[in-house]
Amino acid sequence: MTRAGPTAWPAEGARLLGPSISYALGVVLAVTPELLSCPTPCREWDLRMLLRHASESLAALGEGIETGRVGLGPAAEDVDLAADPARAFRDRACQLLDAWTSPGYQRQAIEMAGCPLAASLMAAAAALEVTVHGWDVSRACGQRQPIPRALATALLVIAPALVPRAGRHPLFAAPVTVAATAGPSDRLAAFLGRTPQA
Repeated sequence: MTRAGPTAWPAEGARLLGPSISYALGVVLAVTPELLSCPTPCREWDLRMLLRHASESLAALGEGIETGRVGLGPAAEDVDLAADPARAFRDRACQLLDAWTSPGYQRQAIEMAGCPLAASLMAAAAALEVTVHGWDVSRACGQRQPIPRALATALLVIAPALVPRAGRHPLFAAPVTVAATAGPSDRLAAFLGRTPQA
């Protein structure tokens, strides 16, 4: 994939939503109730907290695609999410992908906090978030399943625009240095503040 220009990359990023969800759904299969208290690469979060956060994000993104706006208020308590966070994550990931690929929901812009946001840009951001949290889940489960090479390579192209070096805290830690020979999965994780070797 060649480096995209500033007007081309959101559309390219939007095409990454399907592969990112496929990767995340694959790694979440390893989650068992016994692993929910395991630490994750996200400082101070265990696996249950990570899955809850990721599921709430997926639900908000799905809401944006279906209704044209994303509410920023706290989500209502979800019994399914509390009882089985891995299943809730899988369900919401599939719902998001269904909404994104449904002809009835093809929107040009989605309102977030009163501001219009290109739907393709939101999908690109969703692809990045779903992928990195899939990587986090894989680490927490002891699987260490890398992000697929093509997906990681494509996300490395758009990640600097979505997560600039300035103003990334507290959502992301500072980038981590990796060896020049590191593969795209490790380089993407490191750019997003994860330590691949840990």
